[in-house]
Amino acid sequence: MKILLAFLTLFLSVNLWSQTENFVVVENDSLLLLSDEIPTEVLANSESKDYSFSGMEFTAEAYFYLNFTDEDRRLFAQSDSVEVVFNKDTSYFANFGNAVFRNPGPNGIISIAIHPMINGEVQALKSSATPFKMSFLEQEVHEPMIKNDKVVFGLLLVVLAFVFYTSNSGNTYWKKFYTVIPALFMCYMLPAALSSMGIISGEFSGLYHMASRYLLPASLILLILSMDLKGLVRLGPKSFIMFVTGTVGVIVGGVFAVWIFSFISPETVGGTGNEATWRGLSTIAGSWIGGGANQTAMLEVYKYKETLFGGMVLVDIVVANIWMAVILFGIGKRSKIDKWLKADNKAIDELVVRVETMNAEMERKATLKDYMVMFGIVFIGVGIAHFLGDVLSSFFEGILDKGSTFRSQFFWMVVLSTIYGLILSFTKARQYEGVGASKFGSIFLYVLVATIGMKVDISAIFSKPLLIFVGLIWIAVHAGLLILVAKLIRAPFFFLAVGSQANIGGAASAPVVANAFHPALTTVGVIMAVVGYFFGTWGALICAELMHMVAPV
Repeated sequence: MKILLAFLTLFLSVNLWSQTENFVVVENDSLLLLSDEIPTEVLANSESKDYSFSGMEFTAEAYFYLNFTDEDRRLFAQSDSVEVVFNKDTSYFANFGNAVFRNPGPNGIISIAIHPMINGEVQALKSSATPFKMSFLEQEVHEPMIKNDKVVFGLLLVVLAFVFYTSNSGNTYWKKFYTVIPALFMCYMLPAALSSMGIISGEFSGLYHMASRYLLPASLILLILSMDLKGLVRLGPKSFIMFVTGTVGVIVGGVFAVWIFSFISPETVGGTGNEATWRGLSTIAGSWIGGGANQTAMLEVYKYKETLFGGMVLVDIVVANIWMAVILFGIGKRSKIDKWLKADNKAIDELVVRVETMNAEMERKATLKDYMVMFGIVFIGVGIAHFLGDVLSSFFEGILDKGSTFRSQFFWMVVLSTIYGLILSFTKARQYEGVGASKFGSIFLYVLVATIGMKVDISAIFSKPLLIFVGLIWIAVHAGLLILVAKLIRAPFFFLAVGSQANIGGAASAPVVANAFHPALTTVGVIMAVVGYFFGTWGALICAELMHMVAPV
């Protein structure tokens, strides 16, 4: 490849035009900056793209050249120099004519940001405020039946309404169905099925970008602002110890499972680029420590290939629900388990009284003013997270190597949203939980889940069946550590069960498990799960980086 690239460069520079041209070579991709007209030899095997283009495409053309408006051309002529950022590598040129780049092949990505400089100041191009970005697909994408995002959005909401209506129905059939198939799994897979049938398509829709940039940070803030750290401390140290143990168990379990399988089946946990399995497993770590929002954050931060994400969803759902079934079975035997753990159940009785009091204090009737003020507080936080995220990512781009997580604007948006929600939890804003803050947060989250489902390739779910066994080893380490610590500190089974599910199941299942012990304890599961949303991003980042270290190349 390097020999061909060198030959191409030599051929172009000697045979195709007489003037001295500038060119940049980055890895296997080449960007050629021409000071004259594009040669006919190149034009015969090339395709034009407007600089404002951003999207995915399947094409066999060997070269591409960028179109600029006349206004942009005049700006180039007036500039002292032009800054070109090609796949995050920066170069400066005194003259700028045309930009031609080579097709990097399937799964390749070309990103080009061009900034004219006048008197040392960056000038914005009129054609586009965002860089050119093109992703090259392995096969041609067929247009879906429905391309209008307004219609697609309505269809996704109908799907979510159907899932929630049937999963909460008293009908015997639906009760049996959702005992086997979790509602969250259906929220992923029904949109995936619609996409697989060609009705809708994540490739043609901008809904995921909207949901991940607007609804995700809002969801994090709404779910975290109700966190009561003081109340959690009053619940007793053993509950927090078991929750933290569960988090550590997920981190250690993930690393151990990848390490073990690097000997048993290295191809299962190996891979390179955005198909590296550890990147996909980072989304499970986000889900098992925090929840769906943290899972999505890991998907975006580590750029795991979306078409393979369905396999990770399957591992997440199947393994998590096997463990939840074990927990629910244990609740029926809790007296014997507590006796074996030598636990004191008086703490549970005290928790019932405390939680009932907390529920009575928080609950109130909502008004229109409550909702308007609540959403104002939330979305100004979203705006701040985006603004500071841009500032911080730009700062770290200048001091850290390419590929660093701290260079990601999305990473900082998620972290800053989480911190903002935590700060709100110490103010009167936390009272908005009494008017349904976490419910609105969950709505935003499930809309996001549905948009991710649009991008899932169902056929990829069965591409790596051994990943299920990776998940089982992972959850076994988590469970073993919890049992060991519970035995050592004599923690009641309630703390073990809820502490585990606050990690593994999050807000979807921790309250269910707590309620199975006593209805008044449901809020305990919610509080622990909300704590998990805060720690989920950080814990998943630690787990992902450690898995990366032990994963086979």
